Amino acid sequence: MIAERNENENEEVRVPLGQVVATANASRTLPQDEIIAALQRHAAGDWGDVDQEDRESNDKAIQHGDRLLSVYHATDGTKFWIITEWDRSVTTVLLPEDY
Repeated sequence: MIAERNENENEEVRVPLGQVVATANASRTLPQDEIIAALQRHAAGDWGDVDQEDRESNDKAIQHGDRLLSVYHATDGTKFWIITEWDRSVTTVLLPEDY
C-alpha cells in the first residue's frame, strides 16, 4: 500500500493523485471547494458512494496498482466521479455524462 502524509492535512494519503484535472463540464458545474474536499477524501481512501463491489475493487487496486473510482455528490445533489489512473499519473474529476 502506498501511503504518505499530506503536509496540509492531518490525514494519511493512501493515493498519490498525480496531475489533477477536471472536465470543463465538471469545472462549470461543481463548486471548487467541493471538488477539493472530494479529492482529499479520494486521496485518503474514502471512496464515497461507490457500491460494495467497487469499494472492494478500489481497496485491491491500492495494493495492485489498478485504476481507482470514487463517487461523490455535491451539496446540490450533482453526482460526480473521481478517477485515478492505474499508474497514479493523472486524477480526473468528471460528471458521469462526461465519461
